[in-house]
Amino acid sequence: MGTRLNMLPEDCISTVLSLTSPPDACTFMLVSSTLRSVAESDIAWDRFLPFDILRILSRSHTQLNFTSKKELFIQLCGWILIDGGIRSFSLDKASGRKSCFLSARALSISLSNEPNHWTWTANSTSRFSEVVELKTISNMEIEGRIQTEDFSINTAYAAYLVVKVSDCSFGLDSIPCETSISNDTCPVTNKSYLCPLDERKQQLETLFFMNRRQVMDKRVVEGDCRRPSKRGDGWMEIELGELFVGEKCEMVKMNLSEVKGNHLKGGLIIQGIEVRPKCEQV
Repeated sequence: MGTRLNMLPEDCISTVLSLTSPPDACTFMLVSSTLRSVAESDIAWDRFLPFDILRILSRSHTQLNFTSKKELFIQLCGWILIDGGIRSFSLDKASGRKSCFLSARALSISLSNEPNHWTWTANSTSRFSEVVELKTISNMEIEGRIQTEDFSINTAYAAYLVVKVSDCSFGLDSIPCETSISNDTCPVTNKSYLCPLDERKQQLETLFFMNRRQVMDKRVVEGDCRRPSKRGDGWMEIELGELFVGEKCEMVKMNLSEVKGNHLKGGLIIQGIEVRPKCEQV
């Protein structure tokens, strides 16, 4: 196979490689020195970059150093800060599809500027300069919006609220919240708790909130409540929902809100909302 491909003009080989995937292009580099040269060319890797790459780079808040389209692709597969550092952008290394991460500053969070309810602070494990920690609040609502130009069209996406739970947290595991994601259609609603299941803590809270829990459980839609799952970066994520971004979609909206019950809670640390292709793993 390598010998036959070596007989083709380089521009023809580049075109063939551009119709594959980034991992396939890397594999071709191992076949022969000729194919390695072509597989590293800008002609091949230009097809793996978004068509609006110049617009994306114009929004970059991260200093990029690259001498080829392949190097640029690799850097974008990590992530870069954009829009003054309140959002991040990345590419899926397997498909080249776009992902977007809204920081807490880019979200609409109820009473987030009230120091009696929230504290803005730095966190060394966050990709953003600020995170926000909940002191205490009864009814909480978080909303994020992203223009679909920051997504890959005709792609299935999932949105996740990225959080941590402080050692002095309370009330996060007592009553589920409603989560939703939508574009131009009716939102798909789910429900989720804000922290992982803690059996000991759950037993203690049940003694105090058992009656309220029973009342609230009747108000939410029947079905299993989601729980946060661990990420590789040390944070946890709560899935808000899934949707398909089509060609006519203009805006994606994500929302998390407590079913009204005036239940106090605190200790939730929010990094932001990440929206990524469903095939991508963290």
